Order: sequence, then structure tokens, then C-alpha cells
Amino acid sequence: MQFGTRYLDRLSLEADKSSRKRQHRNIHSSYQDPCQRLFNAIAVDSYILPHRHALDPKTETLIAVRGLFALILFDETGVIVDTIKFGSEKYASTEDLASGVELPSGSWHTVVALVPGSVLFEVKAGPFNPDQAKEVALWAPQEGSEEAALYLKNLQVIVQEDKR
Repeated sequence: MQFGTRYLDRLSLEADKSSRKRQHRNIHSSYQDPCQRLFNAIAVDSYILPHRHALDPKTETLIAVRGLFALILFDETGVIVDTIKFGSEKYASTEDLASGVELPSGSWHTVVALVPGSVLFEVKAGPFNPDQAKEVALWAPQEGSEEAALYLKNLQVIVQEDKR
């Protein structure tokens, strides 16, 4: 398989057109594969409900293939405890920036895309059980709600100004 500019452009376009403003594409052939790998195009206006992977505890690795992201970590009550910007080499010269992040399964988190056309490569040990994929935060607004759009805007401001 090859993953070039056209592949990433097409995935980003699909994300822009989707109701959730993101689109993933699995690279692994089945949920039983011992290594789960996927590309995830995330638009700037995509809200990913904060969650953790405690039910199926596996480390998650996120690499910025294109664009700029922020990983936001929360405590058990929804208070932000850290924000970590990471991105592709295009953004590395403007900031002291990591290319990716790795987080343990029990961490409450979300990811925010900071520029259009951003694409992640995600890696996690398999097999994958969709019934135990994530535990969503009850303290955060549900996807698709009016509150979610306001919450996302607030997260973006916090990341840009690095306020906590």
C-alpha cells in the first residue's frame, strides 16, 4: 500500500463533507489483527467527545502525518491538566513541537485539529473490540449538541492561548 498526497487529500475532503467532520481509514485488515493502524482526517470544527480507553486497556499512539493538533488531557472531573501541541514538520520550525504523542489507556483525553487538512496516523495493539473501544466522559457535552460546539471553541481558545 502507498499513502501519498492524493490519498490524504481525499481523506481530508471526506472529513470535511462528513457530519462529524472527520473520516478514518483502517489500514489493518480486521479487528483481530494484533496491530490496529488507521489514518484519521480531522477538520478544525470536529468535536471528539473526551474519552479514555480503560475498558480495553491499551496504549494509543498518535502521529501527525499532516497538520497541527492538540492533545488535551483531563482529570476525572473534566478539569484540563495538560495540553500538548504536536504536528507535522511544516509546523515544527515555528514551535518546539513533537511529531506525535503516546498516551496510556486510562487517560481522559480529546484531540483538536488546529489547522485545516490535518491527518493523524493512529496505532494501538489489537485485537479491537468495538464494544469496549472507549469510555466517554459524562462531564462533557455529547457530540452534535449545541453545547459541544461551544465546548470545542473553548478548548481551541485554551490551546491557542495555553490557558488553564
